[in-house]
Amino acid sequence: MASDGSERVKLNVGGKIFETNASTIQSTCPDSLLAALSTPTSHGSIPVFIDRDPEIFSVILNLLRTGRLPANSSGGFSKQELLDEALYYGVESLLRSAMLPPPLLGFDASLVSTIAPAADGVPSAFTATAGDASLWIAHGGQVSVYDWSLSHAGTVRTHLSDITSICRVWAEAAAIGSGSASGLHFYDLSGGRYIGSTHWTDPEDPRIHKARVAAVVDSTNGVFASFDCLHRENSVVQIDKSTLQVAAVIGQQSGSSAKTAVPEKLRWVPENGLLVGSAVQRGVFGCSGYIRIWDPRSRSIVWETSEPGSGRSSRFGDALADVDVDTEDCILFKICSKSGDLGMADIRKLGDDPWVYVSDENHGAFKVGEGDRSGGYSVVHCYRKQVLAARGGALEVWSGVKEKTIRRRNFVDKEEDSERGMISRIEAGGDRLFVSREFMEGVEVWETCNFSGLISVE
Repeated sequence: MASDGSERVKLNVGGKIFETNASTIQSTCPDSLLAALSTPTSHGSIPVFIDRDPEIFSVILNLLRTGRLPANSSGGFSKQELLDEALYYGVESLLRSAMLPPPLLGFDASLVSTIAPAADGVPSAFTATAGDASLWIAHGGQVSVYDWSLSHAGTVRTHLSDITSICRVWAEAAAIGSGSASGLHFYDLSGGRYIGSTHWTDPEDPRIHKARVAAVVDSTNGVFASFDCLHRENSVVQIDKSTLQVAAVIGQQSGSSAKTAVPEKLRWVPENGLLVGSAVQRGVFGCSGYIRIWDPRSRSIVWETSEPGSGRSSRFGDALADVDVDTEDCILFKICSKSGDLGMADIRKLGDDPWVYVSDENHGAFKVGEGDRSGGYSVVHCYRKQVLAARGGALEVWSGVKEKTIRRRNFVDKEEDSERGMISRIEAGGDRLFVSREFMEGVEVWETCNFSGLISVE
């Protein structure tokens, strides 16, 4: 006879008796092992014996009752032990929902952990997945893989001595580039298998030889990678993912000046099929660089600007320090190197001077030049309509205020957090923020607290 859900169920787990309602189990995980054991059978009133750890099962049972993990759930055993038991009982999806952080709010995020590979702990590059917040960290010539729970799933040793760029191009495969070896290389990280390589060559031009990858981005039209030769020839190459062959060469140029340097950052804008590239050179006299937008279909430049330039867009020598794209709203963002001002431009309405410098109405935020947080911005990253900017060791977020054109600036970190070192890279995936600092081991993980809420300030 089928259970109506109100019947009590007794389970003997490792010699300890647990009692709960059948509905507690059947309503949350009807297809699990526990649901099958909670259905009345010939065992009658004798509790079903399960030869597993009772202490971990008490956490699993609490998860079934409340949908949340108790505050002290990690006190006596590891995260991996929890995951193994949840898999055994068939409730891994419920545990996953409970373990993942709430929606990422940059102004309310806090540092929760630092992930450091066992060997060569200083990350040279890393990439996060927007879907499940898993993380791949390149260090030396290896790539360490961390799953959705940030548990170490394995480390793959490549044939490269150093990896300087990495991009996820399939669910378990990465495209990686090296500062010391030519070509873009593809690896299946789930099995540690080398897939193949793509090289930019031209039999008619001997200068295009041993081209190294500076940046790489995935798209619906293939993989785009910027290549740089020893003879200062550089270009952006479009690669067919089905064959790993060069499909097109875009924007080939010569020289080593700020206006002709290899793009060190690439972003794909899916709404209009455009590719955004940028390069910035930093020196004792400040920053100089360019932003360039290509249409891969015609292989032509549709818009570009260089700084320092002429006119108002140059901000009187306050050149750009970094660039990123809000791909959801097709907004281009740049951070000015001296003032820290945030400039934005609608990619659909670009012209000679498209920049609008957003205002900051948050009087509680630190101002540029105040205290130890002074100094030019170095990194900017867009994620879910939030703009995250690093200035030295400090991390800020600019968030939209309802439907207004202004953006509110807040510091993500505490002042003591900014003293750990200069931020070199920001990535976001799922509901996590990942930050690395120059010469520091590991990647910092930032999450919004489960008890945080959005409070109106108007």
